Amino acid sequence: MTGVPAGRAGADAVSVLAHGIGARHDLPLSPFYAFAGAFAALFVSFLALGLLWSASRFRGDRAGTPLPTAVQRAADARSTRTAARVLGLAAALLVVLNLLSGPADPDRNPAPGAVYVLLWVGLVPASLLFGPVWRLLNPLRTLHLLGCRALGRDPAAGRPLPVRLGMWPAAAGLLAFTWLELVAPDPASPTALLLFLGLYAAVNLAGAARHGAGWFEQGDAFEVYSGLLARLSPLGRRPADRRLVLRSPFNGLDATPQLPGLVATVCVMLGSTAYDGFSDAPSWITTVQTSSLGRTATASLGLLAAVALVAALYALCAGATRLISGRLPHPLTAFAHSLVPIALGYLVAHYFTLFVTEGPRTVMLALGAVDPEPPEPPLGPGGIAVLQVVAIVLGHVLGVIAAHDRSVRLFPPGRAVAGQLPLLILMIAYTVGGLTLLIA
Repeated sequence: MTGVPAGRAGADAVSVLAHGIGARHDLPLSPFYAFAGAFAALFVSFLALGLLWSASRFRGDRAGTPLPTAVQRAADARSTRTAARVLGLAAALLVVLNLLSGPADPDRNPAPGAVYVLLWVGLVPASLLFGPVWRLLNPLRTLHLLGCRALGRDPAAGRPLPVRLGMWPAAAGLLAFTWLELVAPDPASPTALLLFLGLYAAVNLAGAARHGAGWFEQGDAFEVYSGLLARLSPLGRRPADRRLVLRSPFNGLDATPQLPGLVATVCVMLGSTAYDGFSDAPSWITTVQTSSLGRTATASLGLLAAVALVAALYALCAGATRLISGRLPHPLTAFAHSLVPIALGYLVAHYFTLFVTEGPRTVMLALGAVDPEPPEPPLGPGGIAVLQVVAIVLGHVLGVIAAHDRSVRLFPPGRAVAGQLPLLILMIAYTVGGLTLLIA
């Protein structure tokens, strides 16, 4: 999906947010060259890794070059963290005020764009550039901190999170948000957004009240979403000494915690983006409109089916890897980190144009402009097509590299390459699906 072309305002902007985000357009790119280039990139990278990469090179959280002490002090300064909390809380209050008393027309109200564009899409570049920024900006963390201080309670105090809980609450939260964005009858309406944000805040504040501030790191959907994308950021923090470091994104990816619910979370990211890609295909629109179950129920089943298909393919791949390579502890989570760059590629491919057009328009609305025109896209149709294909293919190549390094670490040399064949087949299947949604 290429986003929103320049000059599209008025009722068209409403339809953009009513669909969720984005709009599908035919791209001026030959399917033959797109698929041939993708297959060549995957096979060449797989063969090169098998021949030249025989030992694990990634060191996870132990890697990285420390940043200057002055940068460390500025980043960790109380004033910096306080400013980030104030900014996040002020932005959240502004969104709520616009939902309560702003224009009823979503085209004139900046709140829907703030949620669906600046937050959901904007967290992608922000997390890639600066790390897990939502941890600092998260208004729910700030509300929890203020409540604890008022009660004289340690924000970190609470019952330990059950080990089996892992990231499952975040996966459920992401699924709920994508349902609102892509399936709900009127996702841009103030009532729908207020209801979702109210329930979301209540659940997460209740979780933090029971388990302490550590709840947000695993249970808050947007914080987990930002944290997973930040694994590919060149900025990281070593747990051993809390030093900020410059690192290879592969080291950050390698350090992804293998928690229960990690696979579900990434599969929601992948599956929901895939559903967004085919939900405006004429055949699916006809199915939704003519279904005896009704539009919302049919679309809900479509979203769930897309997520389930992504998860089922990965589960089959993990099972095949275990059969080929022998006993493998936690086979589902062992290679789940390799799906993160694939999800990133899908997000960039689908939402780049939307962010650079509707993002500024949302800011202009918040500043008081009336019916502002979105800026011209920075790339023409051909450039956008190339960007989208490159984003998807590069995401899969990065996934192949991450999986190979994990494979040579876990498996004996004679089985390391063979054990990756199911992963390669999975990457090819995901690539075919992603490119088909863009150019078919």
